[in-house]
Amino acid sequence: MDKFAALEQALRGAAPHALLDVMSAALDERYGTTVVELRLADYGTRSLQAVESEPGAVEPVPIHGSPQGRAFGAQEPYVTEEGGGRVSVHLPVTVRGDRLGVLTVGMAADAFAGADLPGLRLACEALGHELLVAERDTDLYLLARRAARLTLAAEIQWQLLPGRACARDEFALGAQLEPAYGIFGDNYDWSVSRDHLTVAVTNGMGDGTEAALLSSLAVNALRNARRAGLGLADQAALADQAVYAHYRGRAYVSVLLMRFGLATGEVEAIDAGSPRLWRLRDREVEPIPFDAQLPLGMFEETVYVPERFTVRPGDRMVFGSDGVYEALSSAGEAYGERSLSRTLLATSLLPPTQVPGAVLRELAGHRGDKGLDDDALVLCLDWYGRGADSGGLPRVAPRRRWRALTP
Repeated sequence: MDKFAALEQALRGAAPHALLDVMSAALDERYGTTVVELRLADYGTRSLQAVESEPGAVEPVPIHGSPQGRAFGAQEPYVTEEGGGRVSVHLPVTVRGDRLGVLTVGMAADAFAGADLPGLRLACEALGHELLVAERDTDLYLLARRAARLTLAAEIQWQLLPGRACARDEFALGAQLEPAYGIFGDNYDWSVSRDHLTVAVTNGMGDGTEAALLSSLAVNALRNARRAGLGLADQAALADQAVYAHYRGRAYVSVLLMRFGLATGEVEAIDAGSPRLWRLRDREVEPIPFDAQLPLGMFEETVYVPERFTVRPGDRMVFGSDGVYEALSSAGEAYGERSLSRTLLATSLLPPTQVPGAVLRELAGHRGDKGLDDDALVLCLDWYGRGADSGGLPRVAPRRRWRALTP
């Protein structure tokens, strides 16, 4: 633990662009490593891109069908024999449930033992935390996530997102947007406090940078109201006023806004537009209907009224934008609730971080050669709940027996 504490301190003191250098030096001193390579998941979660001073200098590896991808998907270390008495240890780099990438450490086989894995995992966790901090001051790690150039609209949208996953004892969630490198107005946001999880799924009308700017205004207005301590209805009302004041009804934003009580599972919801919610409970998928209310900014001073329901431990909730359930095949058939229900049942053993990608791949198969003509957003939330005997503190509830999507 002393060596781990020293490494953690060294990472904290390193220049933002030098985190991998510090990690490499520490691992080389301990194991005599020959390779220390950090790869980050690209925006489409299809490949793992090497962190290099010159982006693209090293070929990416696919998430599906590679040793690094196996560690990423399973969220467990994976060891491969490289011949010549050497091994490669592939370790997931994850922070609070958000899967960032994989660290690969090559060393002599006789220098590695299974007992080393807990320490290596702690080192990767420390590295992950420092990566998130370092991104404020360098583009190095953001560039490593790009398998292609982002459009300006996508640049705005990705910078607006809180991450791609989040996990606490009471819940775990994951989300994905497509087309990852050319998204327009779809967006999601979440925030966790001691007592609540707030989730917003938004869809700004239009396309290109205008849609991205519209969504950015709405999301930041919702955040501003939430951070001022306002209730859910007032959050929606303030964002509605902000959008209307700027666009005077010429443009508006659809939003599904929800706040979950972590201790009780009680949910407040405001449905102001097109995003929809489905629930998987006891192997049955059903849509959760709400009273439709006006999108944000359509009219001046709209009054919003929350609805309430309760989630149970073991529930899985999936949010989808209209680019998912209204997506058309080449024959003109909408993806619809039947196809989505079938996909959610087929992916019920996957962790929530992998469900959005699986749904979007099924959606791509449904569309065939017909490309996306609208954003598609999927957010998956697994609810574990908080124990009545926990004294108000989180506890680890029984999880679904997940299987990793690995080769």
